Amino acid sequence: QPEFVFEVDAAVDPPIELGTLPGGALRRIIPVGDGTVRGPEINGRVLPGGADWQLIRPDGVADIEARYTIETDRGELISVSNPGYRHAPPDIMAKLIAGEPAPPDSYYFRTAPRFETAAPRLAWMMRTIFVCVGIREPGRVRIRFFRV
Repeated sequence: QPEFVFEVDAAVDPPIELGTLPGGALRRIIPVGDGTVRGPEINGRVLPGGADWQLIRPDGVADIEARYTIETDRGELISVSNPGYRHAPPDIMAKLIAGEPAPPDSYYFRTAPRFETAAPRLAWMMRTIFVCVGIREPGRVRIRFFRV
């Protein structure tokens, strides 16, 4: 049974669009800004400087590769690498790509993160599988992390 561990709520800046690459995918880089981390096991903040490197494939799927750093309220640092997928019917994907609101149940947004940390208390994160459910809002992203 998946167990909720924490939620990231972070600001995202407007995307930097590199354009359409050979093969037809659109490369976008979305800078990740400040954010909060709240949950029963980890609390803290998202440090600025991360980003989500997305490929919007010709089939409409957003192939996500987010990387950012969490600082816990105890001062521990956690590097997050969070690949996944987001997809929806074309009209909903157009809204999400434009940064417009869309109901969370109208799209699929799942990731499978991996962590790196030197904090002994958090070593379990580097030997545990997680899945995430994401919600994209205008100027923000919320990601709920579950241990499985």
